[in-house]
Amino acid sequence: MSTLRRPFGQNYAFVVAAAIFVALLAAAGLRSAPGVLILPLEHAFGWSRATVSTAAAVGIFLYGLTGPFAAALMQSFGVRRTVTLALLLMAVSTGLSSMMTEPWQYIATWGVFAGFGSGAVAMVLGATVVNRWFVARRGLMMGLLTASTATGTLIFLPAMAWLAETAGWRPVVLTVAAVTGILAPILWFVLPEKPADIGHLPYGAPADYEPPPPPANGALSVAFGALARASRTRTFWLLFLGFFVCGLTTNGLVGVHLIALCGDHGVAEVQAAGLLAMMGLFDLVGTTLSGWLTDRYDPRKLLFVYYALRGLSLIVLPYTDFSIVSLGVFAVFYGLDWIATVPPTVRLATETFGDRDGPIVFGWIAAGHQAGAATAAVTAGIIRTMQGSYLEAFVLAGAAGFLAAAASLMIRRGAVAQAV
Repeated sequence: MSTLRRPFGQNYAFVVAAAIFVALLAAAGLRSAPGVLILPLEHAFGWSRATVSTAAAVGIFLYGLTGPFAAALMQSFGVRRTVTLALLLMAVSTGLSSMMTEPWQYIATWGVFAGFGSGAVAMVLGATVVNRWFVARRGLMMGLLTASTATGTLIFLPAMAWLAETAGWRPVVLTVAAVTGILAPILWFVLPEKPADIGHLPYGAPADYEPPPPPANGALSVAFGALARASRTRTFWLLFLGFFVCGLTTNGLVGVHLIALCGDHGVAEVQAAGLLAMMGLFDLVGTTLSGWLTDRYDPRKLLFVYYALRGLSLIVLPYTDFSIVSLGVFAVFYGLDWIATVPPTVRLATETFGDRDGPIVFGWIAAGHQAGAATAAVTAGIIRTMQGSYLEAFVLAGAAGFLAAAASLMIRRGAVAQAV
């Protein structure tokens, strides 16, 4: 692998980015599947919505918690090996879930094992690859790779909803297992470890470019060392708070519960999945545009706008009539803002903590994202079970969006982070 020269010169970085895009969208399809499985599993096994939501919450939480360790593992064990093994773990765990009969088995396969696997093929992977393969256009490329999570929803969700409605839950999990299993050997072949291994420099790098030295310690030491340094700064905690709210308002609430919310108002599951797919389409535009804006404007101000608009839309949604028009407007508006927060957050993390620590610190920040998502997934399910309505869950999430907007303006920029 290290002696095989690839074509396109520095432009091979775009081939790598395309391969990572595909892996990320597959992982996103896996993480979006629990939203489709809520109603079929209720009907098939009689499990409560709170029980089914718990598996989704565990998976989301471990998806985020794995991030910083995966970023450190990629530096010591290798990106290529880490991604391939993660895809195989996702394929095996979701495939085994096709034989489940008890809730703990759903939690183990989709919650624990798929959570760990998908966590290694997540936003930290995009940040690691962008920092390693690109010097120019980092914001734009991070936007494109981040948008792959929306594209995964766009591609998989309507098909999964159709399968679930016509054939039950089992074909859904087998489809996810097949896709991730097929991708594992493809990524192994296409993905070099770093540009120097194929005789190239990162895209946009000058001739005298020197990559950051590899870490001297193991993955655990690297991950916790980066956290120890970052946790002494104000910037880290403000970014962590913002991303906690980001996860709470997207993956955990809308991603897991929107289909069920629409079902409460008489909207069919396939139509509700189509709304999420529409969000995915517009998020592909919004997140890519956010990356372009991040290369040009103050990322703190961008975060303020994104979080404030998101909070407003969540508060308004429960009071609409859930017609095609109102849901369509929400899908477009919310889709453009879905994860547009990622490129400015990555830029602030890289500016503050450097090219080597930046992706790992972003992994810890992303862990906050998934902690927020897990919190919303389980608490919204409990609120719905106890109150018979999602109203309080959406209003509280909207208020949290305004809190994150205010926190974003408090971030200090600079090469050296300010201590808490």
